[in-house]
Amino acid sequence: MSVMEIYAGSDGEATKKLYARLDRRGPAGAVALNLFRAQKASARAKVYRGGVRGQGSFKGMAYEKKNWSLGNLCDILADHGAPLGLRWGWQRDAQASLIGDPNEWVLYVDTPCGQVSFHSSARLKGPDYPHAWDGQVNASIGRIIRWCEQLLVGVEARA
Repeated sequence: MSVMEIYAGSDGEATKKLYARLDRRGPAGAVALNLFRAQKASARAKVYRGGVRGQGSFKGMAYEKKNWSLGNLCDILADHGAPLGLRWGWQRDAQASLIGDPNEWVLYVDTPCGQVSFHSSARLKGPDYPHAWDGQVNASIGRIIRWCEQLLVGVEARA
């Protein structure tokens, strides 16, 4: 199953296997894993309806997973971002502030496959991001998937 098929699908076992494969890639794999998980959770949250009595809405649970992943990501990047050559950080989205959107913070990560970004209601750990958004709408998922694929090919080529 390809990384894109796992992203688009709902196969929990395949997703767990992908995470394990990425995790074996070390800090770069951990960054990619959390980028992938945050992106998948964010995309699902935008379409989910319904919920589980006593646990909350599926949408809310997906956003909780996204935020948890962003927290993990910031922790990993704080420790390993510079050695990996990954530029990252936070900026306030002035447009979101103007319209009252509570997700006014944006986490940017410059991966080897291009810039990816996530909106958040809270600024988590990390530096200010010194550059501008690249203006590429909806480009993050393709860049994340490409980087995951590159990391996995490198691992399997050495195995």
